Amino acid sequence: MIEWLSTQNVVLVEQPLLKTNLEDAYWLYQRSPLPLYADETVQRLKDIDSVKDCFHGINIKLMKCTGLNEANKMIKNAINSNLKILIGCMSETSCAISAAAQLSPFANYADLDGALLIKNNLFEGLNFFEGKIVLNDRPGIGVFPIDSEVE
Repeated sequence: MIEWLSTQNVVLVEQPLLKTNLEDAYWLYQRSPLPLYADETVQRLKDIDSVKDCFHGINIKLMKCTGLNEANKMIKNAINSNLKILIGCMSETSCAISAAAQLSPFANYADLDGALLIKNNLFEGLNFFEGKIVLNDRPGIGVFPIDSEVE
């Protein structure tokens, strides 16, 4: 399917094999016409070394890596290992999406639509316009609970 996907304007393939199948990931990495990004295979900083020879990039999710501090370390390590960066998310509130968006200047790609996939988003301040995240000029990560008074 990757050969076909490469003719369909697809720009990358995320986690094409089981997370533990690094041998086949290496084989595919050598032959894929599209960049391969590790998702489940890389959750924490310690996982990066095991994928630098079988993926073109990694998907960093704050909910998997423990937060902004480790994500920042992962970005630096990945760049030093010649890996591209995708900042991703789970189905999460605007609070978590806005936190992840702070790292997007360091990423090659951002897939941060998790707040659009839930009905119980308890935060506001992060907006989406024409498929792009629009950050505001509020302090911190820029969001606040919906029921709070903000001046």
